Amino acid sequence: MQQFKTAVLSYFRSFMRGEAEVSESWKLHANRTSLIIIISSGIVALVLYVFVVQPPATFPTDELVSVPEGLTLSQVSDTLYEDGVIRSPLAFRILIKILGHERGVQAGDYQFKEPLDIFTIARSISIGAFGLEAQHILIPEGATTKQMSIIFSAKLQRFDQANFLAQAQPLEGYLFPDTYFFLPNATEDMVIQAMRQNFDDHEKQIDPMVQSSGRSLHDIVIMASIIEREARNTQDRRMISGVLWNRIDKKMALQVDVTFLYTIGKGTFQLTMKDLLSDSPYNTYVNKGLPPTAIGSPSLDSLIAAADPIKNDYYFYLADKKGVTHFSKTYKEHARKQLLYLGT
Repeated sequence: MQQFKTAVLSYFRSFMRGEAEVSESWKLHANRTSLIIIISSGIVALVLYVFVVQPPATFPTDELVSVPEGLTLSQVSDTLYEDGVIRSPLAFRILIKILGHERGVQAGDYQFKEPLDIFTIARSISIGAFGLEAQHILIPEGATTKQMSIIFSAKLQRFDQANFLAQAQPLEGYLFPDTYFFLPNATEDMVIQAMRQNFDDHEKQIDPMVQSSGRSLHDIVIMASIIEREARNTQDRRMISGVLWNRIDKKMALQVDVTFLYTIGKGTFQLTMKDLLSDSPYNTYVNKGLPPTAIGSPSLDSLIAAADPIKNDYYFYLADKKGVTHFSKTYKEHARKQLLYLGT
């Protein structure tokens, strides 16, 4: 009986050892399988991220990305792929379908401030998160349409300089200088409309002055554009306005140098005798009266000065080296002051 118990116990122990060995073998196999699965999953995830999820190297940061109206989901995905926004058109379509916007992607212009993954792009296009922020654009007083075109084209991606100049140059002086806020997809047509409306709104403030001045608005605007460059404070502007209107009423040439800045970009001390004798209609030395158009966009202060000058008996003026303006009734007096204040 004792021998039987010993045999049974020995068998049981042998069985348990075999069971333990099998268990250890199974655990080792299971651990290896799990490890292989984890590694494989990681590789797949890495491949998906690199080739599908992450933004392309050519992602158009801060550039306008257009999704035209009426495109199919397939066409939208191809457009985004061609523009360097996504890496996989197929993955994008799948995500849009998962989001439930297969037939409802939002058309329009998008702007992304930083490279975004395909999940974020899919969500943005689905809900119309355009990312457009108004651009702060300052047009300084006295700016010409050429200068405006440079300023706007640097800020607005849909802005066409050539088309702007074609439309704006006939409106020289009537596009009001101010601080504007435009979305980055604003066009030249929108810019001109806003600036002209701004001018009209300000012109209403001076309309009674224009009506009582006996001058046309066209002449007031041209005169104001000259005054804008001739003086920097209200008192001088109104005094100079009176002087220049005196010269016009006496059929005298205006003889202002600032019109050359508009045509050839030269200031007083750069002008040659050839320049002063040129046949340009903006040469106020050889042509009497006002130039044919404004030479820039005048401020409201200059418009008021042109419409409501300080009446005086002066026909000449000059600014000394400190910027102080001196007025004269005769050329002889003017020449004496030139020698006194400018040494010429």
